[in-house]
Amino acid sequence: MTVSIAASGDAARAIEQVVPRLVTDLVASGITAQDPDLWGPSAETEAASRLGWVEAVAVSRPLVARIVELREQLLADGVDHVVLAGMGGSSLAPEVITRTAGVPLTVLDSTDPAQVTAALTDRLERTVLVVSSKSGSTLETDSQRRAYEQAFRDAGIDPAQRIVVVTDPGSPLEASATDAGYRVFTADPTVGGRYSALTAFGLVPAGLAGADIAELLDEADAISALLAVDIDENPGLVLGAVLAGTSPLRDKIGIVPDGTHIIGFADWAEQLIAESTGKSGTGLLPVVLDVDAPELTADLPDLQVIRLVGSRDDERHVAESEVEITGTLGGQFLVWEYAVAVAGRLLGIDPFDQPDVEAAKVATRALLDGDGTPVPSAAPSFQDRGVTVTATGLETGGGLDQAMLSLLSGVGADGYVAIQAYVDRNVNRELAVLRDVVAEHVGRPVTFGWGPRFLHSTGQYHKGGPATGVYLQILADDAGDLRIPGRPFTFGQLIRAQAAGDASVLAQHGRPVLTLSSGDLPALTDVVTAALQGPTPTS
Repeated sequence: MTVSIAASGDAARAIEQVVPRLVTDLVASGITAQDPDLWGPSAETEAASRLGWVEAVAVSRPLVARIVELREQLLADGVDHVVLAGMGGSSLAPEVITRTAGVPLTVLDSTDPAQVTAALTDRLERTVLVVSSKSGSTLETDSQRRAYEQAFRDAGIDPAQRIVVVTDPGSPLEASATDAGYRVFTADPTVGGRYSALTAFGLVPAGLAGADIAELLDEADAISALLAVDIDENPGLVLGAVLAGTSPLRDKIGIVPDGTHIIGFADWAEQLIAESTGKSGTGLLPVVLDVDAPELTADLPDLQVIRLVGSRDDERHVAESEVEITGTLGGQFLVWEYAVAVAGRLLGIDPFDQPDVEAAKVATRALLDGDGTPVPSAAPSFQDRGVTVTATGLETGGGLDQAMLSLLSGVGADGYVAIQAYVDRNVNRELAVLRDVVAEHVGRPVTFGWGPRFLHSTGQYHKGGPATGVYLQILADDAGDLRIPGRPFTFGQLIRAQAAGDASVLAQHGRPVLTLSSGDLPALTDVVTAALQGPTPTS
């Protein structure tokens, strides 16, 4: 078996009680047969056009030779630096594949002007850009493509020789890319973005970067027959029961890389779970944790811990109510996709739509007017120690310390904190230390997301899931900016509009948001840490 799962406590009881019912209801074979009725009448229309991922291995096989041939052509031309412009599922899966394979891939999933500039100025003469967008109209990806087209032209390079497009057939991007003479790979339109790891969206950038994508498909193929069978040992049913079958429901899913050879898998699983289940006031909140995260010793009754381990044997002890899972990358991709589809059935929601993702996009567009001047959003509340503070749906008390404590005091017994950093993630990774600082202080699960990429992931859960979260935005006051060719706004204006737009939508849903903006992010980290040295807030 290419994937092995062991569980104890509540998770083991969920497997024992729920999996036989799933077997009786023929859920595994139903998913494999692409039966849209499994998730109820309200989900039937969407599910009918979103189950193609169960055939991804077979459909993707012919792509391998095309991708390998293109890689060899590019290498022969001296082009050995692969950049991926994509968001959500279009970037997370290739990042996991290439990091696990140990091959370099520059993932550009940001509108931060410093991060975009850094990518544009890195080995441009040896760069091929993969532009990935299912809809063909993703604003971030379109902006990144425009910037690269201009950079290539300015360097005397024909963009048609350096841009590869991955999109759905019939999308606006397919038409424009074909007209421009770009190489185009079309993907199966019946596969949603977060289920697309084993399609062209995962395989093209990873394969061009040098990952062994044939082996990846072999790994998934090795588990596919077991996933299709209605038996108690089906790992998709087992993991689905763990995710959504505990009683009472442990709806915070702590994913802990703990010895696994797979690098970054928790970030991919985070999007799959959050965007699939966070809707209609319910859902599962994935929380990416390290092995010494405060949550792991807090004995939280609503936290289900799943450890991604390197290997297992029958004698290994699994901690109380925890789960351990090991396996190949291709096998894990497919098992988790089945499991989240199963979890959607158990939760009574449609795991294939994402109704609240579009709301933030609409709000972003509304904050950018025709001449490129940002439309005013919420006015800053005050400045304190070099930090500009804006509160949305929150009483601040007049100072940064009070504002932080006010935000965190709103976290209830079933709540969580979401930290959202709209900054260059390649040079500001020290901000991530705030996750543990806040978790230690508040005693509840804390997520950390890089903006705007989390908008295509946990952003759905924030608006569509249970109204139990509080939100801390962090913005960078960068001195520099970058024009978006053919657009009336810059990258700096775009990323700020994305943050403000999301804050406004969260406020409309009754979620409190605290926005901190600073030109010195290390100092901001110190200020926030100091602000939390006082008493722990009470719920």
